[in-house]
Amino acid sequence: MAKQTKRTPFSTTFWITNSMEIFERMAWYGFWAVSSLYLTAPIIEGGLGFTSEQRGTIQGIVPFILYLLPVLFGALGDRYGYRKTLIIAYSVMTPAYFLLGQVHSFIGFFMIFLLVAIGAAMFKPIITGTIARVTDDTNSSMGFGIFYQMVNIGGFIGPIVAGIVRAMAWKYVFVASSIWISLNFIFVIFLYKEPTKEAGSGTGRSLSKVLADSILVLRNWRFVLFLIILSGFWTVFNQIFLTTPEYIRDFVNTQDVLRSVAAFCGTVGLSGLAETLRQHVANGAQVNPEYIINIDAFSIILFQVFISWFIARFKPFSSLIAGTLITSLGFAATAYISNGWPLIISIFFIAIGEMTASPKSQEYTGKIAPEDQKALYMGYYFVCIALGNLFGGILSGQFYGHFARDMQRPDIMWLLFGALGLITAVGLFLYNQFILKPSMKTDDK
Repeated sequence: MAKQTKRTPFSTTFWITNSMEIFERMAWYGFWAVSSLYLTAPIIEGGLGFTSEQRGTIQGIVPFILYLLPVLFGALGDRYGYRKTLIIAYSVMTPAYFLLGQVHSFIGFFMIFLLVAIGAAMFKPIITGTIARVTDDTNSSMGFGIFYQMVNIGGFIGPIVAGIVRAMAWKYVFVASSIWISLNFIFVIFLYKEPTKEAGSGTGRSLSKVLADSILVLRNWRFVLFLIILSGFWTVFNQIFLTTPEYIRDFVNTQDVLRSVAAFCGTVGLSGLAETLRQHVANGAQVNPEYIINIDAFSIILFQVFISWFIARFKPFSSLIAGTLITSLGFAATAYISNGWPLIISIFFIAIGEMTASPKSQEYTGKIAPEDQKALYMGYYFVCIALGNLFGGILSGQFYGHFARDMQRPDIMWLLFGALGLITAVGLFLYNQFILKPSMKTDDK
């Protein structure tokens, strides 16, 4: 019987890094979950009054840039130091989040949001790089599992706080995000330690090396094609943050959820709260859209460990296809939903699709990559997420403007997104059968 290897305890830096991740995700998702509502809300209601097309352009282009820059900033962090890079990132994001609530023009919001993206792009590779460097073979799997949970805890709390403070004024959403980021200065200045002696020593990858690596990756047309196909999954999944909040506001009656909660409160003896909720229902109150879409993060917090355990017995390819199909069906079903509880169920299934496909897509990337270039290829995996944000944002704005707003046929929009997910699943299947497997057989000869 093989001797079990004792797991290395997690260091203080590991927990400090996870704490910083929670606050950064609270800041990002607190804003991101309500961004569609804020950008398109009438000026008289405190919003910016942008069209859905303008909203989609902003939400597509800026996150696209955000997910492309970490490759560059990761190299700079290796070269000049993780702590210095984090301090610069927080110094950029703290005022940028606040200023997002102070600008009202399209170009003004776009440029400030771009500053947020630059700061976030500095943050991402340093945080994941720290987790990678402070874990080893005995605890890395659990370490990244904990890290993924921290991402979703922050992503769950942020929208709740945003939903509460926006009832006072929209500007407080951005004040809250700025505060969350500013708290990270305490961690990085007083508690964070450089995870490696090489960081900041000038021995990291140079910019010329980063560019050379980019050319190396782009020459592998099979990998590039895989990223393009996989971007279809992220294009569809991103609609939970881009299109769903606006759809809930304009087309979904969520009073059935309020009535159910009121009935439950009455059953457990909270008669005062139950009566208050009934009065809100009578006055036409609805559940905030950001609370509805937050079912996604809540589901991941509860079920990711179980889903990961369940799909571990399947090949990454099979899980990736299944997750894409589940997500696609969840969005397609939204075409026939106009009430709160059915939408919550749909979002729960979308979350299952995400939990199934997202981790396996990275594992699948590792299998595609050449044996001596796995780390390099995993870094460029995020290009598909960048493309998914670009395509997802633009399609969200155009589809919502044309089908939902102008034609009053949001069902067509959702069916198109579902069809795009189905096409992605078929594309992944064909890729695996006719491009990946033949190439593996060739390499084995």
